[in-house]
Amino acid sequence: MPGYTLKIRRFDPQSGEAAYWDEHAIEMRAHNSVLDAILELRDEHDGSIGIRCSCQQGICGSCGVRINGKPGLACNTHLEAAARRVYGPASAGDSGADAGEAGRPVIAVEPMGNMPVIRDLIVDMDAVHWKKIQRVTPWLIGKQPVPEREYVVPHENMVDVTQTMACIQCGACVSDCLSMEVDPLFIGPAALAKAYRFVGDPRDAEQHERLLDLSEDEHGIYDCTHCFSCIDACPKGVDPMGQIMRLRRIAGSDQEIEDRNNGSRHEHAFVKNIRRNGLLHEADLVPDSYGGKLHPRAVPELLSSLPTVAVGLARGKITPGKALRHQHKAPKELKRIFDEIEGRSERIELNLYVSGYEDEPATRSEGEAP
Repeated sequence: MPGYTLKIRRFDPQSGEAAYWDEHAIEMRAHNSVLDAILELRDEHDGSIGIRCSCQQGICGSCGVRINGKPGLACNTHLEAAARRVYGPASAGDSGADAGEAGRPVIAVEPMGNMPVIRDLIVDMDAVHWKKIQRVTPWLIGKQPVPEREYVVPHENMVDVTQTMACIQCGACVSDCLSMEVDPLFIGPAALAKAYRFVGDPRDAEQHERLLDLSEDEHGIYDCTHCFSCIDACPKGVDPMGQIMRLRRIAGSDQEIEDRNNGSRHEHAFVKNIRRNGLLHEADLVPDSYGGKLHPRAVPELLSSLPTVAVGLARGKITPGKALRHQHKAPKELKRIFDEIEGRSERIELNLYVSGYEDEPATRSEGEAP
């Protein structure tokens, strides 16, 4: 059997000591899971190792951890696959995760990020994850009057919310959310994906109220920075960032909610800027977001940005010519694409979770079962 070096990040708050790496040499089959290895260590060597687990089938989401710097479920991550992961730069120097004893592949397991650590690999999900889920009113608010029999939901509506319904609440997206690292009050990808499950349901009576609430909250839907980390982290293909973008489109484009955070106007400013210039002309982005260079809302923002502009000028990153004059003009072909998309009677959104990808299916190898 292949050998691995399993390093577990240990932390006991009652000891008063700092977190440390606990290293063990293991002999297990390559297709065994990381959770199998941890449980074997706990059963046979150290019963104090702390980790949550339940179903061991990739369904309950309780064994979410970071494996070689990347989030995942310990129960459905094979040792062989875990050993192939490149360790994240933030912890590589601390763990020495490049090679273990006698050249054994190293598998470093840490608790998830953006949540307080209770002990070892166990994090306090109540303090962050579940608190944010409660924030978005995670239940259906039924319309009145209640139908005498069942409420028949159109097929396309159920397809639309199926992707976010696949969430198993493992917290992996919360763990790797860069916006939450900067702003811990950000509602977060898991909770906002959950919010879309009800915003997209035609049976809900308060779609507008939900969207208005999430738009007006300065830590709401416009606090996402499109880093794509939650998409990479999710083990179930929920695409939390995609659900946040859907909330934005319905709020800003369909219901025309102009939030006090200026998020909707900022998004429309990007579209206006690209359509006009072909490339993003950042000097116009702030004034366009606030209604134009002379708009009362724009003047204070432009004045507040002067120190940043001064630093850019001093370092040669900005020149007066580039800042004041448009260096690019959008070609006719680009404007034609804008006209075609904006001229459609309804927006087309492909739910990849249900509909599949546009790529051709992989050709099966000879002898492989269909």
